[in-house]
Amino acid sequence: MNERETMSPRSGATALGRPGPINPILTGPGEYPFVTLDRMRRALAPSDRTIIHFGMGDPREETPEFIRAALREGITPVSSYPAAAGQPELRQAAAGWFARRFGVTLDPERHLLPANGTKEAVFLMALAVVGERGGSARRTVVIPSPAYPVYEPGARFAQADVHVVPLRSADGWKFDPDRVPDDVWARTALLWLNYPHNPTGAMLTRDDYARIMTLARVHGLWVASDEAYAEVWFETRPPSVLECGFDNAVALHTLSKRSAMTGYRSGFIAGDERLIDALRRFRPNVGVATPDFVQHAAIAAWNDDAHADRQRERYAAKRRLLREYFDHRGWAVEASEATFYLWMKAPGGDDVAFVRECLRAGIVATPGSFMGEGGAGFVRWALVPTLEDCREALTRLDTVAGGGAA
Repeated sequence: MNERETMSPRSGATALGRPGPINPILTGPGEYPFVTLDRMRRALAPSDRTIIHFGMGDPREETPEFIRAALREGITPVSSYPAAAGQPELRQAAAGWFARRFGVTLDPERHLLPANGTKEAVFLMALAVVGERGGSARRTVVIPSPAYPVYEPGARFAQADVHVVPLRSADGWKFDPDRVPDDVWARTALLWLNYPHNPTGAMLTRDDYARIMTLARVHGLWVASDEAYAEVWFETRPPSVLECGFDNAVALHTLSKRSAMTGYRSGFIAGDERLIDALRRFRPNVGVATPDFVQHAAIAAWNDDAHADRQRERYAAKRRLLREYFDHRGWAVEASEATFYLWMKAPGGDDVAFVRECLRAGIVATPGSFMGEGGAGFVRWALVPTLEDCREALTRLDTVAGGGAA
């Protein structure tokens, strides 16, 4: 009998053995929200029209040619594993940008670690700071919501306890640390911040960060500030949490939005050298840095600011176009101070129903309820289609939610 076969206890028949266990997180009812949204698109969007995507935040502008040229130049005849800590030149380029952008000096050797985009860093963060069950009283990850949908799965895979703090329209979608009880803070290992905020486009001030970091240092917890949209602003430049010091804080940055490089998977983590050192030791266990030729392109991108300014102008033009249309229709927009998202109240109040109607017109947007607690009744528009496609989308929107312009 094959070692994989067993005898059926009732019939004596031979049967294959049962497979081993699977993590229940992977077999549960939850689904990544953009997988759900894509399933809705396939079911509802017309097959005879080009679909215009305001759903996932994946810019459709070309990656600047000088960055693509640097990528090509970085390809060598012999391929080698890239070091987990990344190329020194990349760390230096990222630190140089950070100093220009925020006026904060990072030591490239002690305060900065490249990452495969911020999504990898987000997922791994809780695994790095949450201890084994029974071995630590600090097992809680605090997540303001609605939120980027990777914070919570990262915490769940680390077997952490999750404390969700619903953000509120009345607070301008800003996180208020006073809404978290002291007993929760006492058992918290990690607080996630994300400003400029996905999905609402709200911002925190430097004073807001200072207040949060004072509390974090009193309670002895880590703050991870996802600042992926720090370069997508329109009137006020967003600050970084690291402007309030490095102790207990790390900031996450990426080239995905700044430089239209979502497919390159290149970003970095910066801040408290204790956590950076721990992450540097952790990362070789789960992977290596981005390929050296991608790092070569990233060096060129971080060393140039002019292309990011031009990218911001493109987002601003699309933002003006959609805001004028939404105002004309009487569709209210909240927050939306930065990022390339518009956070719009769903006409009629049902965000899923409104998005379904948009899908039937060949337009994809994201229901706010897909982004977590607090998001119901709102719709997130990602300003990633080209300006020409945005204009076409507005023509189609004339047929949505009761017909033409109000």
